[in-house]
Amino acid sequence: MMLLFRLIFESFSFAGDSMRANKLRTFLSLLGITIGIFAIISVFTIIDSLENYIRSNLNALGSNMVYIQKWPWTPPEGENEYPWWKYQNRPFPKLEEAETIVRNSQYSEYAVFLFGFSSTVEFGNSSVERTEVLATTSDLIGTWSLDIDRGRYFTDSEMRSGAPMAVVGSEIVKLLFKEDNPVGKEIKVNGHRMLVIGTYKKQGSSMVGTSMDKRVHIPVTYASNLVDFKTRERGQTINVKAKPGASRGEFTAELEGIMRSLHRLKPMEENDFAINEMHTISDRFEPVFKVINVAGWIIGGFSIVVGGFGIANIMFVSVKERTRLIGIQKALGAKKYFILLQFIFEAVFLSLMGGAVGLFLIFIGTSIFSYVSDMTIAMNAGNVITGFMISAVIGVLSGFFPALIASRLDPVKAMGAV
Repeated sequence: MMLLFRLIFESFSFAGDSMRANKLRTFLSLLGITIGIFAIISVFTIIDSLENYIRSNLNALGSNMVYIQKWPWTPPEGENEYPWWKYQNRPFPKLEEAETIVRNSQYSEYAVFLFGFSSTVEFGNSSVERTEVLATTSDLIGTWSLDIDRGRYFTDSEMRSGAPMAVVGSEIVKLLFKEDNPVGKEIKVNGHRMLVIGTYKKQGSSMVGTSMDKRVHIPVTYASNLVDFKTRERGQTINVKAKPGASRGEFTAELEGIMRSLHRLKPMEENDFAINEMHTISDRFEPVFKVINVAGWIIGGFSIVVGGFGIANIMFVSVKERTRLIGIQKALGAKKYFILLQFIFEAVFLSLMGGAVGLFLIFIGTSIFSYVSDMTIAMNAGNVITGFMISAVIGVLSGFFPALIASRLDPVKAMGAV
């Protein structure tokens, strides 16, 4: 054990002396390792963070959620082309269909009808143009697990009676009301007055569109006074949430049966509706992640190979410069493996230095990005370990042949070298 510590200590000392004596050469040689590790681990970090971001957004809706819509999210299974012409004349989902699902389904906890449209929202002299207004039934707050900040949410009876009420997002509150409490005040949507009864807590951006920060949320029945959603396409959707413990297969099969019955489809007829599930989104990202992953390995691999040759060059020069010292060591009884390991440890140390710089640069970059963006990108422990392991392997491969040459030097000839 003491011999191992001595080997490591002497290797670090020699590596430090070599770096100090040849600063420019060392910098240029380690730059390849730094760039390579930066390229590979940054790709891994971005992919892992993006995957976590996507999954966290999907998990916010739950895996037990489906969307019944006119348009499917992806092409039919086994096909690459999206046959939009087949879906063009499909009927829109209806409010009555959502109510039927709630009554007849054994596996559904909620069935929410919703659609959206853009409108100017006004309060006093302030206005926000092109605000997304989300019209929905009263169960959406339980389906999407939305949090009320101030006030309350509208009830089922208020929704059915067409009460002119609204729940607004945090960004809308900030733009229209500044520091004032908006609850109890009236806003105008499409020129119609509506009472603000509640506000949502700030959520931040969401890739799946569940954030209410920049939205105004109104009862779907009252929305019929503002826009036509029965004959015009407004993104009509029935969002169905399964009961806890319900099988996904039984859940979706039951919904398909109910919808086919409502649409009076014959047994051999195709569905004229789409049942979209959140997992189809994440599945579509898998090939993209793989391509980016391979690209990261290729780009980073070239840089690492260049850096590896640079470290090998440093080690060959180091062997030449320390030939007499190697001869003295061998004359004093140093074994071949001692010399071999000494130079390999030195090469590994140099490579780890380059890798550490690359990882540090990634840490700085991810910290800055996470600070200015809603999305958090951070290296996990696995990526850090991978970076150091790649650096160590490159160090071993780069230093092996120079170390082998050093270990085979004849001590008499080595001591006589100039």
